[in-house]
Amino acid sequence: MRPIPRISTRGYYDLSNGNPLKTNSYYLYPKKDFKKLVNSKDLTIMIHGLRNDGAGAVAKVLLAKNRLRKLGYTNPVIGFSYDSNTTGAHLIKHAKHALAVGQTIAKKNGRNLGLFIQDFKQSSPNTKIRLMGHSLGSQVILSTLEYLSKKKQNIGLIEGVYFFGASITEDVPSKKYGKILQSIVNKKIVNYYAPSDKVLGWADNEKYVKGPLGLNGASGKPISKYHQKLVKPKNHRFASYAVVLNSFP
Repeated sequence: MRPIPRISTRGYYDLSNGNPLKTNSYYLYPKKDFKKLVNSKDLTIMIHGLRNDGAGAVAKVLLAKNRLRKLGYTNPVIGFSYDSNTTGAHLIKHAKHALAVGQTIAKKNGRNLGLFIQDFKQSSPNTKIRLMGHSLGSQVILSTLEYLSKKKQNIGLIEGVYFFGASITEDVPSKKYGKILQSIVNKKIVNYYAPSDKVLGWADNEKYVKGPLGLNGASGKPISKYHQKLVKPKNHRFASYAVVLNSFP
């Protein structure tokens, strides 16, 4: 099987505290495949959630790619792989710390992914870029948009954003980041939310994430480019959200 093209920052951050270990921006694998992406009409980048190692990241891209193909999207789907398999994430007693470290690493990766997008758009200015994020991947996307918003020439740089089981807070599309989302995203932000998602419900109850966007949708008055869809996935896993996705882009 041919390798899945991915932008990676694996090994760039300490899995026990989130501190940076390397100063590189990102690396591409396999590098030659990225040359083939130049001048694509459209490109989707899939960003996984917490507790994914390198193999888990690849699996999420395959899930996204196969689902989007079924929905008639034939453009390239690639992955962004980052250090989300934080120390102790699978143990309840370490869950809060592991999530906090994961959130720190996800936020820092906004710069890494933002730099890739800027570099890629320089070599392929007409490619429309879409970002899909599951769970903690929503934080990577948010921080990427925040990083891109620092430069005026990045207005409308991202074509569309798609959140699944998002762990960012419900006020993101209205208050704090509304302006950034409205200016950097060209067409639309779609949030697939599920009040039945037990993992987000637990994170909300435990106050690990106060009011996750993926649980009950947005609060306040969201920006005009924001849309949300109520879905009923079997559980919090991306595989379950992929199944209930019925149109793209």
